[in-house]
Amino acid sequence: MSDQLRQKLQSRIDGKTKPPGSLGRLEHLALRLGLIQQSEQPSIQLPSLVVFAGDHGAASAGISAYPQDVTWQMVLNYLQGGAAVNVFARQAGWNLLVVDAGVKHDFGIMPGLLDRKIAPGTANYLHEPAMTPAQCTAALAAGRAIVADLAAQGCTLLGLGEMGIGNTAAASLLAHRLLGLPLADLVGRGTGLDDAGLARKTALLEQASLRCPENLNAFETLRQFGGFEIAMICGAMLEAAERRIVILVDGFIVTAALLVARGMAPAVVDACLYAHCSEERGHRLLLQHLQAEPLLDLGLRLGEGTGAALALPLVQAAAAFLAEMASFDDAGVSQQTTP
Repeated sequence: MSDQLRQKLQSRIDGKTKPPGSLGRLEHLALRLGLIQQSEQPSIQLPSLVVFAGDHGAASAGISAYPQDVTWQMVLNYLQGGAAVNVFARQAGWNLLVVDAGVKHDFGIMPGLLDRKIAPGTANYLHEPAMTPAQCTAALAAGRAIVADLAAQGCTLLGLGEMGIGNTAAASLLAHRLLGLPLADLVGRGTGLDDAGLARKTALLEQASLRCPENLNAFETLRQFGGFEIAMICGAMLEAAERRIVILVDGFIVTAALLVARGMAPAVVDACLYAHCSEERGHRLLLQHLQAEPLLDLGLRLGEGTGAALALPLVQAAAAFLAEMASFDDAGVSQQTTP
């Protein structure tokens, strides 16, 4: 990222009709938008929130408080406009897309559903790799293709969400293997496990991790423990970063996907903004590792892109003040004087 562009952006921000720094973190957000888009006048066009859904073979082992059928039932809820992410997306003006990355259900042809199903759920990573190399590669490519299509339509901001019973467990494993953090610090209650369920979930994930050797690369870690929806999110991030599309990262699962994407292409983090800090155990640790400052901290732990949906107005405000707010020179307002 150009030091010259950074200086120009900072000069534009400082020259607006306000005391220097008085818009706080919105000023830093405007600077980041300009650096990601490589423009002195960043803009938010066709903000698109993509919710990827997929099932996990390990869910049958009891790592979630909810049955696996909830995945496909929630996909129908998204398509009918009744979920939290639908409400928040409508309010904020998102272009919302729902993707079947690998749900264990036959939806047929449904309006509003992008059918990119790799398989009806991953294999059970407690006993074998979650995906074959070909499946993992196909899922990454599908995520890239969706973003390429959005870019062709003019999208400059990408939000990412997910749905998949058991995917907090997969995210915990990915973070554990990629960062070396203890599973006990990462594994949370997900959809609402009690103490016994949490202990069982942690023990099962320890068992799954021991199945594989240490020092797996990012692709192999994703293949062993990830989900089709997580793999597609990784692909979407990689494509967005290459196209200078701003990535608005949601909660724990999407942040774990970012760790995988970063392992494949470290520069992907330069395109990222962080929507919120989730209550899901481990998310704050991941944000700290990434030295990320989340825009919101509302105690959310729903997933499905809700944090990203809520953060859009802040991102729009940062771009708008940079583009529309008068400078001291334009408005004929005197600047502060040095004593």
